[in-house]
Amino acid sequence: MEYQRHSQYSRILDRELPFLVFGHTGKPVMVFPTQNGRCTDFNDFQMPETVAEHIHAGRIQLFCVDSIDEETWSDKNGDKGRRAWLQEQWFRYCTEEFTPLMLQMNGTRQAPLTAGCSMGATHALNTFLRRPDLFDGVIALSGAYDARYFFGDYMDSNLYNNSIVDYMRWFPLDHSYIPMFNTRSIYICTGQGAWEDEMIRTTGILKAIFEEKGIRAFFDFWGHDVDHDWPWWRKQFPYFLNKIL
Repeated sequence: MEYQRHSQYSRILDRELPFLVFGHTGKPVMVFPTQNGRCTDFNDFQMPETVAEHIHAGRIQLFCVDSIDEETWSDKNGDKGRRAWLQEQWFRYCTEEFTPLMLQMNGTRQAPLTAGCSMGATHALNTFLRRPDLFDGVIALSGAYDARYFFGDYMDSNLYNNSIVDYMRWFPLDHSYIPMFNTRSIYICTGQGAWEDEMIRTTGILKAIFEEKGIRAFFDFWGHDVDHDWPWWRKQFPYFLNKIL
């Protein structure tokens, strides 16, 4: 599928970051790559083709952002404090620099969705939950939502702010974001097949937390034959996108 390749200099991260754009107009979708993936990740695994009818019809426009996971979540031998700090800076890049550019390029004034698979789902849900004022929905497929999976017992304020099960567990019941969440489209899915154990565990924790807080979201646990892999995400992504459009 045809796409445009661009780059953006981030003052927050002090580096140039590439990104891909699929489509010419429509609802913007900020797409995050899988762990250690680049902005080409979605295209490399033929994900845009699964929603080609919506892209060609101008119903959606995909903006595939670049990641720095190798310096943050995946750098097991790196200093944990710096890793957590850098993740927070990348979150700021995504919300404070990339999102305004995405909206300017899109030009429709529609609130964007976030979406991703595996680590991309973690990023997509984290970005949406922390900034529902910017985004009006999320499709999170097979994400791991507990920072301990990557950082062990370490915790500081930067990591806490990116560990979804932690900050949502203590989310105030009277927080102004809860009514906002309940006007948004929240789809969180995991398979129950190979390599999905942590995803099943943390998705189940989140489901219980959301129910306790009165946050309306659609949690879906697909079958025991549904593995943590692209063939299933190629089925899930259009399935949930069709529920939103």
